[in-house]
Amino acid sequence: MHLLSTSQGWFLILVYGAVMFTLTAIFARHFQSSKLAFLVANREVGSWASGFSIAATWIWAPALFVAAQKAYTQGIVGVFWFTVPNVLCLVIFSWFAKRVREKLPDGYTFSGFIQEKYSKRVHNLYLLQLSGLSACSFAVQLLAGGAVVSELTGIGFLPVTVALAAIALIYSFISGIKASIVTDYAQMVLIAAVGFALVPWAISNAGGFGVVLDGLGGRSGTFTNLFSGDGLGVFWAFGIPVTIGLMAGPFGDQSFWQRAFSTRKDQVRSAFLKSALIFSVVPVLMALLGFAAAGSHMDVAKPQLTNLAVVVAYLPKWTVYPFMFMLLSGLVSTLDSCLCAISSLGSHDVLNRMGITHDKSTVKVARYTMVGLALCSLLIANIPGMSILYLFLFYGTLRASTLLPTVISIIFERVSEAGVFWGILLAILIGLPIFAYGKFTGSVPMIVFGSLFTVLSSGTMVALVTWLTPRKLAEANVND
Repeated sequence: MHLLSTSQGWFLILVYGAVMFTLTAIFARHFQSSKLAFLVANREVGSWASGFSIAATWIWAPALFVAAQKAYTQGIVGVFWFTVPNVLCLVIFSWFAKRVREKLPDGYTFSGFIQEKYSKRVHNLYLLQLSGLSACSFAVQLLAGGAVVSELTGIGFLPVTVALAAIALIYSFISGIKASIVTDYAQMVLIAAVGFALVPWAISNAGGFGVVLDGLGGRSGTFTNLFSGDGLGVFWAFGIPVTIGLMAGPFGDQSFWQRAFSTRKDQVRSAFLKSALIFSVVPVLMALLGFAAAGSHMDVAKPQLTNLAVVVAYLPKWTVYPFMFMLLSGLVSTLDSCLCAISSLGSHDVLNRMGITHDKSTVKVARYTMVGLALCSLLIANIPGMSILYLFLFYGTLRASTLLPTVISIIFERVSEAGVFWGILLAILIGLPIFAYGKFTGSVPMIVFGSLFTVLSSGTMVALVTWLTPRKLAEANVND
């Protein structure tokens, strides 16, 4: 589906990159040399700027397509199980982000909080989980987004991934988290503006809002009830695993903790609540296109590109250009967040363990880790036969394994270090194989069981070992 020529595709990519560089030059123009500025923007980000940045980071490029795909294939039921957990997890996370910021007002990373509370070995597990997620998330964005851009423009997959990684790397390298937040704000505004402009227009040309109402049950018309009929199947096969994965999302992602540490202390919770509201606009708008496709009985050859199919069918060809800009915004907003996240983990946590704390070394290492992540993820994304599923299995299970230990660690003061360590290992070593087997074989019961086991086993181990361990021993940190 080459809707644009190769030259048009390159022109749009270059224009997009130039816009992001210009925004960085205007609003984050200083070549940051202090740790406080580069990693947490001097902790001065307001709630609205932070809220837009969080929402843009949470969107991901695939999320721009999933809502429309679910609306087309599974109607209002599929949209519900994609949208509600996405919004709800940001609302829930707001309380935890505020609490961690109060406990560690001068912190930089959540793994730093874990290091202070527990031991080096637990800290190592969290570094593995948070770093692994940043690398795999970056690679997934390149895999998914690069494939779509390549299909739209005819540009080769490798050049597309290199260009996207370079755009995010260049401006993040200059100003760190400040550049990420400034460009995130613009990217989120652009995504919403394109959505509000194109979606009502496309629906009007498709036959009006009545077509949307006709498509609420999906293409088959049978997905109308959340907990009965075909809707029950969606709940079991999609709703449960996705809800677990999404709830674990911000808790296991340094990108969101970094924004909590960058936001003004008294506005942290407000920022995340605003981000939930801002984010919700996007899946709702995209879902309307999916309902319109279902209601107008469109035959979409590739359901994952439903929203694009509607735009092409009912709008002038030139509207593909702003759609492409919206896609690039969803892609790059996550790429720069991953770069900033890994920079804080590599510079603050690792250097602190080595006893190196001065600004010059910290910022230099932060930039080196950004380059390292971009190169590593490019290699991963371009491995022949590499699948999004493989990466999802790895980082999805990693972050689910730390969800309940993280929640328990934030809420309670007395938590067993041994319980946290062995609980996370248990979840990874047993939960990952079960979940992977279910995914590769298509066994829904195994997928659900693997998801539940990964989350619940780690939390159960933490609670059980803490309860059985004498208070003094449980409160002691193991520092070797």
